[in-house]
Amino acid sequence: MNVVFAVKQYVSKMIEDSGPGMKVLLMDKETTGIVSMVYTQSEILQKEVYLFERIDSQNREIMKHLKAICFLRPTKENVDYLIQELRRPKYSIYFIYFSNVISKSDVKSLAEADEQEVVAEVQEFYGDYIAVNPHLFSLNILGCCQGRNWDPAQLSRTTQGLTALLLSLKKCPMIRYQLSSESAKRLAECVKQVITKEYELFEFRRTEVPPLLLILDRCDDAITPLLNQWTYQAMVHELLGINNNRIDLSRVPGITKDLREVVLSAENDEFYANNMYLNFAEIGSNIKNLMEDFQKKKPKEQQKLESIADMKAFVENYPQFKKMSGTVSKHVTVVGELSRLVSERNLLEVSEVEQELACQNDHSSALQNVKRLLQNPKVTEFDAARLVMLYALHYERHSSNSLPGLMMDLRNKGVSEKYRKLVSAIVEYGGKRVRGSDLFSPKDAVAITKQFLKGLKGVENVYTQHQPFLHETLDHLIKGKLKENLYPYLGPNTLRDRPQDIVVFIIGGATYEEALTVYNLNRTTPGVRIVLGGTTVHNTKSFLEEVLASGLHSRSKESSQVTARSTSRR
Repeated sequence: MNVVFAVKQYVSKMIEDSGPGMKVLLMDKETTGIVSMVYTQSEILQKEVYLFERIDSQNREIMKHLKAICFLRPTKENVDYLIQELRRPKYSIYFIYFSNVISKSDVKSLAEADEQEVVAEVQEFYGDYIAVNPHLFSLNILGCCQGRNWDPAQLSRTTQGLTALLLSLKKCPMIRYQLSSESAKRLAECVKQVITKEYELFEFRRTEVPPLLLILDRCDDAITPLLNQWTYQAMVHELLGINNNRIDLSRVPGITKDLREVVLSAENDEFYANNMYLNFAEIGSNIKNLMEDFQKKKPKEQQKLESIADMKAFVENYPQFKKMSGTVSKHVTVVGELSRLVSERNLLEVSEVEQELACQNDHSSALQNVKRLLQNPKVTEFDAARLVMLYALHYERHSSNSLPGLMMDLRNKGVSEKYRKLVSAIVEYGGKRVRGSDLFSPKDAVAITKQFLKGLKGVENVYTQHQPFLHETLDHLIKGKLKENLYPYLGPNTLRDRPQDIVVFIIGGATYEEALTVYNLNRTTPGVRIVLGGTTVHNTKSFLEEVLASGLHSRSKESSQVTARSTSRR
C-alpha cells in the first residue's frame, strides 16, 4: 500500500511499453503535477524522454522523429485536444494512457480521428491522484462543498480520484462512512456505484480480510488544521506552504536566485526523507551534524557553528560546498526561514496556548492566556484570530463563554473584519451542532483515566501534545471497536475480522499532522496498512479558504459578504 510506488510504476510502464527511441511526454495540467510528484525530470531523461509538452500548448513543433507518450485525464477537453492532434499528428507514433476509465464512445471518436493510423495503443493507467508521501494522497481540490453539500463537479472528480486510487492499489473494499455527514454518505454511494458498474476492473484476488474504505468529513475535527506544527514537513507547509513538493522562498529576506523556489521530496532528498517527521529542535541539530561532517574534511578553516546565522554564512562562503550539497544549502535556508518566522511571530508562546485550547479543559486559564497574547504586539492578526477560533470551538457552550469580549479584543488589536468574521464561520463549519463526535471531553472511564495519567506524567513536549481525532477513530477501527451506529457500512455486509488494509479519505482535506499519525500507526501496528487521502492537504491558511468557500459563514450572525481570497503569508 504505497501510493508513490503505485504511480511511479505506471509512469515507468508507459515509458517501457513505448520501446527504445527518443520520446516526448504529452500531459495536461493535472497529470503534469501527478508525474512530477514521483519522478524528477533528470530521472525521466535517463529513460530517453527528451521533451515534456502540454497537450493544450498551441505552438508545439512537428517532430516526426519522436514517439509520443500521452498521459491525460479522460476529460472531454482532453479528448477534443487529442482528436485535433490525431488529425494532424506532430509525432511518429502515439501511445495513449488515460489516468481513469474512458468511455467507449470517446475511444470510438479517437479511432475515427486516427486516419493516419499513428496510434499504437490506448490504455487506462489509474494514476489519477497526487501521491504526496507513500501513505498520503491528495486531489488538490480546494472548496469541495457548497454549504453541507457537494459541488457536483468536485464530487465527480473526487469519485474518480478515489476509485483510481483503489484500482492502482488493487483493492475492492467494503465501505464505511461518517453518519453525521451527508457528503460522506454521498461519496460512499458514488464510489460504490463505480465499483458495481466497472465490476470487471475490481475483480482482484480475494484476500482473507477484505480491505476497508473509511470516508470522513473535515467538519468533525476543525481543530487539527488550525494548529501550528512542529514536525518538519508539517511545519514547512504551515509556515511556507508546500505545493506539489515545491516551496516558494521568494519572500525570504536576502534569498539567492537559485533558492527562490526549492523542491522537498523524500524520494530524492535523503536528508528530508530522514527528517520529515522529526521535530524542529532535532532538525536544527541534524543539519549542524551534516555540516560538521563536511567541515572535518576542511581542518584548516575550522569554524564554530553555533547559530542558524553561522550556518548560513558558512554555506555562502563555500561555493564548492554548495555544489557538493545543494541539499544542505536548501535545508539551511528553509530551517533558517522557519526559525526567523517562529521568533518574529512569537510562535512558541502562541503554540503553547493553542495546545492548551486543544487538549486541556481549564477554561479560566485558557481565557487568561488568550487575552494575554491578544495584547502582545508580536502576535499577528492571523495568529490572534486563530487563537480565538480555537477558543470559540472548544468553549462554544461553556457557561462562562467570553467570546464577545475576545471579539472586541480582536477589533481593538486592529484585526481585519475578514478574520473576525471567520471566527463565527468556523463555529458554523465545525461546531458542536455539526460534529458527530465529541472532540473535547472523553466520556468513558478508560479515556478519563488515560487523560489523567497523561497529566500526571507530564507531556514530553508541550508543543505536540495534541493528537488528531483521526488517531482515536483509527485506533477504534483497528481494534474492531468503531461504532457502527456512528460509522455504518454501506450495504448489508460487515467485517467480521479486524481490518488489515485501510484507506481513509477526508472530505474537506487532510493535514500533515494526520499523515504523521498514520505513519506512526503503520510503524507500530503489525499487520495493518493504512493510506490516508483528502480532497487536499491543508495548512491553516488553506483550511480557512475551504471554510469560506463552503459559504456557511453567510448564514452566521456576524458574517456577510466575506471575500474568498486569503491574505498572503505573513
